[in-house]
Amino acid sequence: MENEITVVYAREEPPDRWDAAVFLAGPTPRTRGVASWRPDAVAELRGRWRGGGRLVVFVPEHRLDRYGDYDGQIEWEERCLHLSDEVVFWVPREIETMPAFTTNVEWGMWHDSGRVVFGAPPDAPRNRYLLHYATKFGVPAATDLRDTVAAALRRIGTGASRTGGEREIPLLLWRDAAFQSWYAGQREAGDVLLGARVVFRFGVCWGLHVRVRVAAEDRVKDNEIVIGRPDVSAVVLYRRGATLDETEVVLVREYRSPGVHGYVHELPGGSGAGGASEVALAEVAEETGLALEPERLRAHGSRQVTATLSTHRVHLYSAEVSADEVALLRASGPHGVAADGERTEVGVSDFGRIRRERRVDAANLGMIAEVLLETC
Repeated sequence: MENEITVVYAREEPPDRWDAAVFLAGPTPRTRGVASWRPDAVAELRGRWRGGGRLVVFVPEHRLDRYGDYDGQIEWEERCLHLSDEVVFWVPREIETMPAFTTNVEWGMWHDSGRVVFGAPPDAPRNRYLLHYATKFGVPAATDLRDTVAAALRRIGTGASRTGGEREIPLLLWRDAAFQSWYAGQREAGDVLLGARVVFRFGVCWGLHVRVRVAAEDRVKDNEIVIGRPDVSAVVLYRRGATLDETEVVLVREYRSPGVHGYVHELPGGSGAGGASEVALAEVAEETGLALEPERLRAHGSRQVTATLSTHRVHLYSAEVSADEVALLRASGPHGVAADGERTEVGVSDFGRIRRERRVDAANLGMIAEVLLETC
């Protein structure tokens, strides 16, 4: 099935498998004497698609005539917009024949989705507001149809084969490592993804409302959101005491918006480029000022932190620190990367105090306990 193009017109059922899907959003002619721009867009896609598989093109126009079921048309368009990897907005607005009122609404709903491109002729009226938000959200923009289609295909690349409920995972999430890690576990368990809907994207984080057939229970689970983000490395820096409760642990204090009291105490850690141990070393240096040699790190495995909500795992490490290092840490000033909104302050507490005063959340307490029980 090499370079196959399947055009799906209004109210028609999408195929059960594809490698990429594009929705042609924009004004539809209101009178029979005005030609639609969409046949030219389909021709461009036919000539440029090099993905090596099936490209589906959703055309919100009737194959033979103008649609009659208004509500049904809206439902079909909403469904197919969500199925698309890229939404091509081409807006050759003509006030009398193609005013693009509906297009304005659709653009407002999709401009920040991360999967749109925008194009309009330079002389098309009343597109300034749309172009403003294209620029603000980094949407690829062009002034002719050819370049607009090309921008969408560049982001699609070769696509990825998806079938059934997988079709509802757009490429921008399908290619995400956190999603693939979660989905691999679902497939390994024999569970089936029946459907999904992207709820939000924020930076490297995303939320997905999923419908899953749970194989072991022969039922469908569809009332939860899966949140994805990159894995985290965390480090327990400790100085051994006479007892477990007297063992000192290094924490960082940082303002976190979800924190009930604003500030939280937590282990130094975070996400970043490189292997998990490299990230661990970098985060310790960034958040505490302590430069550790790699050989001082001890690995304690990985596991999910909030398995009822988020897919990400914490890669847990530890390092024993000296009395001199503890003294330096106690005296150190603020750390963190200001450009990322990060400001950390270092504190040292014995494990007994951490437990009694509930200084950390349950996840951090568990990680500290796991390390100290294993090493002390």
